[in-house]
Amino acid sequence: MPQSSPPPSREGSSRALALLIGVQAVCAVFFLGDVVADLVDGGGMAALRLHLVIEAIASIALIVGIAVELRFLLEMLRREQVAARSLAVASGALADVMQGLFRAWGLTAAERDVAAFTMKGLSIAEIAGLRGAAEGTVKSQLAAIYRKAGVSGRSQLVSLLIEDLMDAPLLAREGAQPGNGLETSGASATMRAGNH
Repeated sequence: MPQSSPPPSREGSSRALALLIGVQAVCAVFFLGDVVADLVDGGGMAALRLHLVIEAIASIALIVGIAVELRFLLEMLRREQVAARSLAVASGALADVMQGLFRAWGLTAAERDVAAFTMKGLSIAEIAGLRGAAEGTVKSQLAAIYRKAGVSGRSQLVSLLIEDLMDAPLLAREGAQPGNGLETSGASATMRAGNH
């Protein structure tokens, strides 16, 4: 199956649009200069006047096009900044929810590391390698994590995280930042932990 090429990056699109605007601005300056020079040299003949009117209209249309493209570029950059901020808030909220779950389950520091790696999809061997521990140690830590969380395996552990993320909105109101108490509270994790 042929692989499709990756979509162009937003940064690359922004640069390309900025370059296009720059080239058009240089052209607009040239054409406007030409119109002014023609007016100064002798705009008396009827044919020359028609030519100047057409050049002036084309130059004005080019300037309007530049203004529209500049506005589009600025809007695209603004949206990109909003998306980056939203992603940062969501990432922070995800980390906060995970830490809330770990606290509610009463995990040790080592178990928190193993649980985080497990939720990220790493295998037991990969986790053992990253932690510098034996696979048997990681397996026993996972068994303790599953027991404390009240689940029987990795998929149920991850489903608890997803459930907690879906129980409450990531942002209680506009302008919330991770860690300021406006994102998910982990209340469902606390309630689940109290039931075990």
